Amino acid sequence: MTIPEVIIAILILSCIILLAGRVRLEAASIKRKRMGFCETGASRTIGDREVQEDEFGITETEEGLMAVLADGMGKHYGGKIASRTAVQVFLDLFEDRNAFYNPQYSFRKAFQGANREILNQLEENQGSASVGAAIIKDRKLYYAVVGNVKIAVYRNQELVPVSSGHTIGVLAKQKYEEGKLTRQEAASLLDHHRLYNFVGRDGFRDVEFFDTPIALHGGEYVLLMSDGLYETARWKDLEECLEGDGSCQEKAYRLVELVNQSEEEEKDNAAVVLIQVNV
Repeated sequence: MTIPEVIIAILILSCIILLAGRVRLEAASIKRKRMGFCETGASRTIGDREVQEDEFGITETEEGLMAVLADGMGKHYGGKIASRTAVQVFLDLFEDRNAFYNPQYSFRKAFQGANREILNQLEENQGSASVGAAIIKDRKLYYAVVGNVKIAVYRNQELVPVSSGHTIGVLAKQKYEEGKLTRQEAASLLDHHRLYNFVGRDGFRDVEFFDTPIALHGGEYVLLMSDGLYETARWKDLEECLEGDGSCQEKAYRLVELVNQSEEEEKDNAAVVLIQVNV
């Protein structure tokens, strides 16, 4: 091979290497864009209870991020087992990137699987759980809830709940709007926080799904909260924590600390999963 041919070969090889590097960088950029540059944090407190029954989990694939929070209920350790079981079912299902292609179908499959697995491990009425889950994919929020775990979005200095939940009070409002309860009957039930739906029971069917995905433009926080947090801490204090400085994890700690510092008697378990979609 002559010297000019060697030089040409080296130039061609260099171009191939540079092109391959550019393709990898573009692929990485597309992946980061798809993931929405999410930062996460999570925290919980046992409150004044003897057993911690709140569990949470976060998993990421190339297709998106899934977060789940479960608030267990039950005798002895039944609630703890139920919430831990539910979270594990969600994590196992969403480790497969294909689960992100059809969020509503995958959510339903996960809730049905969690319900079935809890019933397999515990006798009915021994343990159950409220569960909330959120997917962030291509800068869109998809969510589903059973029970009273609350999903909320913080942007423009305002924390807005996007899920309703399955309490007697929420059901009464729905029945009133459908004309099945009088105003007086509905008003008498509005403050009832008792659940009528949860995983860990025969005949479980109802899941609250997103109507349409919520667009996320960057800078927002998505919160998954157990009732021990949002029923103990003032909403304004939650907003102030989110507006302050610090990482997602630091803010998650501060949100839960609002419960620890509360003067309310008999504080419940409280937990939060916090996701920020960066600009």
